[in-house]
Parts: sequence; C-alpha cells; structure tokens
Amino acid sequence: MKKYFEFDKLGTNYSREFIGGLTTFLSMAYILFVNPFTLSLGAVPDLPAEMRMDQGAVFTATAVAAAVGSLFMGIIAKYPIALAPGMGLNAFFSFTVVLTMGVPWQTALSGVLVSGIIFALLTLSGLRETIINSIPAELKFAVAAGIGLFITFIGFQNAGIIVKNDAVLVGLGNLRDGQTLLAIFGIFVTIMLMVRGVKGGIFFGMLITSVAGVIFGLIDLPTQVVGSIPSVAPTFGQAFFNLDQIFTIQMLVVIMTFLFVDFFDTAGTLVAVANQAGLMKENKLPRAGKALFADSAATIVGAIFGTSTTTSYIESSAGVAAGARSGFASVVTAGFFLLALFFSPLLGVITAPVTAPALIIVGILMVSSLGKIDWDRFEIAVPAFLTIIAMPLTYSIATGVAVGFIFYPITMLLKGRRKEIHPIMYGLFFIFLAYFIFLAG
Repeated sequence: MKKYFEFDKLGTNYSREFIGGLTTFLSMAYILFVNPFTLSLGAVPDLPAEMRMDQGAVFTATAVAAAVGSLFMGIIAKYPIALAPGMGLNAFFSFTVVLTMGVPWQTALSGVLVSGIIFALLTLSGLRETIINSIPAELKFAVAAGIGLFITFIGFQNAGIIVKNDAVLVGLGNLRDGQTLLAIFGIFVTIMLMVRGVKGGIFFGMLITSVAGVIFGLIDLPTQVVGSIPSVAPTFGQAFFNLDQIFTIQMLVVIMTFLFVDFFDTAGTLVAVANQAGLMKENKLPRAGKALFADSAATIVGAIFGTSTTTSYIESSAGVAAGARSGFASVVTAGFFLLALFFSPLLGVITAPVTAPALIIVGILMVSSLGKIDWDRFEIAVPAFLTIIAMPLTYSIATGVAVGFIFYPITMLLKGRRKEIHPIMYGLFFIFLAYFIFLAG
C-alpha cells in the first residue's frame, strides 16, 4: 500500500494521510445534506410531488457518487482530491432546468449522464486540451463568479432575507421572523468559523445552526441519529429512461452547460490543489488524463444513482493543508462518505435556514475569480460582466453562459481581434443563439 501510493517519495505516512482525508471530508460533508435539499426543491413551496426528487434517495446517491469518485481519484489518479456533486451545478439542475425550464428531473438526470459520457470520451480522445484552450480564461472566471452570485442569491432567498416584491421585483424580508433569524445566526456563525480558519467551517456552521434551531423550537428534534440507509429506488436508473427526450436545442444547451462547468471547474481544482501539494511537474499535471477520467466516471455513476454532476472539490485543499499528499487520503475520504450513509435521519433537521449559510459562503468563495478578469479591456469586460450578471437576474446559469458566449466573438471582432477567436467559439455562438431563438418561439 505504501509503495503503491508512493509514501516515501512524497514524504508522507498513514497518519498524515488519514488526518488529511478526514479533514477533507469534514470540509465538504455539508454537501450530503445541502444536495438532497437542493435537488428536491425543498425551499420552494406548493410544487407538484412529481417535480421533487426523493431526499432520502438523493442523500444515498450523493454519498455513493462522492465515495466512488473519491476512490477513483485516489486509486487511479493517486491525487489527494475528493469528489462529490457540485455546488452550483445542483442549483442549475434544480432551479434552472427543472423549476424554470420545466424539464422533468428524470430527463435532467439523462442530461447529466450524457454530459459525463461526453466528458469521458473527450478525456480518452485527448481533445480536452483543444476545448480548454478554445474558451478564453476570462469567460471561465466569469462563469465561476456568476454561479457564485447565483447560489448566493438562492441562499438569501432560502433564508428569507430576500423576498419577492411586486414593486421592485425583490426586497428585504422580515428580519424578525424566527426562521430568518436562525439563518442570520447561521451566517454569522459560519463566517466566524471560516475567518478563524476552522477546518470544515461550513459543516460545523450547519451543525451549530441546527442545534440552535432545535433549542429554540424552530426545528423538530430528530427521533434518531443513526438509521438504515435510505433506498435509492426512486432515482436509480431513471437517467436511462428519458434519453430519447434530450435531442432538443434546449437540452443540448443544458448538457453543454453541465459539461462546460464541470470540465473547467475540475481542471481548475486539479491544478490548484496539485500545486498546493507540490505535485506539479514543470508546470504540468502528471496523470491529468486519469484525474479527469475519474471525474467523468463519477458523474456517470452519480447520474445513474440519481444526483447532479459530480466534480472535484476545492475543499480538498483543506486536507492538503493538513498533510495529505497521496491518493490514500482520497480513499479515506471515500470511506467516511460510505460511513455517512447511516446518518440519514439527520436530514430532518436540515431546513432552508440551515442550508442557506452554506450556499452564501460557497458563493463568496466562488466570486474570488472576479479579480482574475482584465476589466480594463472593454471587449473582455462586456461578455464577462453580462455572463456574471445574467445568471442571478435571469435565475439561470445557462442563460448567463449563453449571453457571454454570444457577446464574446462580437466584441472581439469589433475590436479587430479576430485571430484570437478560436473556431469552436463561433460554433458555440450559433448554438447559443439558436437557444434564445428557441426560447423566444
């Protein structure tokens, strides 16, 4: 085992890898509870039952996808990077595809499955570098920042801090409401933990908020902590039964968005964490193909079990900071996700005010990419800004991506920078233009 994971070469040992894997798990364990709540549209009242995914089934699917993805990453790619269903992508799945577009969640899972298969094929064929190089860096950063604003907006809504206002669309909610006060308490607690550098600050923030909610009678006390593993039957295999419904412009854009965000989110996370761990060689990432394949395989498995796109987690950097250097840490993280399957009764205490702080804090972390955009070049600033602002204002990640990818070739052509536009960007321009024409029709 030590030889396979190259402990001596990396200067590590079992205890460091175990602590690193546990730290990574605690840093991202919040997804076990946030993901089921998000995919079931738990914060949206008065929806038909068929629009909601089963929370118990999604909980199991989330844990399985995270465990399988982390195992693949650890054993095949040998990196201390864990995977789980991605924040932002789960919001896109629920609030954009299902709630706004009216696409059945079963069909949305088919879209996730297809995007994972395409990702795997691109990785095996070696075309990933071509695609990565075709998308300008500024648009990648803009998409990340836009998703951050979008899920923060959802978090404020779930908290009751931002509410509907017929006069000005949105406004400030009732800050004296008990549920809203609980969410505000959670936000402050989580911020304090994060500022103090507490490992797993988001997870512990949710835990403290839940306990406070129970104490003040805002959340019902769970009848048990440990229970049986929830059945995955309501969601398992549903992705296979709706593949015939994905051949539309609307679903093509959905699939491309799943693929695009996962593709670049994973690439960025791999480089960032590997660089932190000192695993980069001559500014290149060894075994990059295996790492990307592990990510795509996890997405396929997750879609089959019943969850949104699985991706590499930047929270893995917490494990690296704690000493993780090898893939064994990811194996440890996978083990904790499997162990977590027995704690499903805690889903009952994970309400909208409890998940809201997690969404807001993750949003804050994601908008850091704003500083990487060259705002002094107007031809870049326009598509970047429109990408970012369109996501929360239209309540759609896909719309933000589409707007940015339409305006980028236009502004670049007007600036006389035609040679800098990759041919793939022209193809995306027409696809996203057709998307808007389809919606208008």
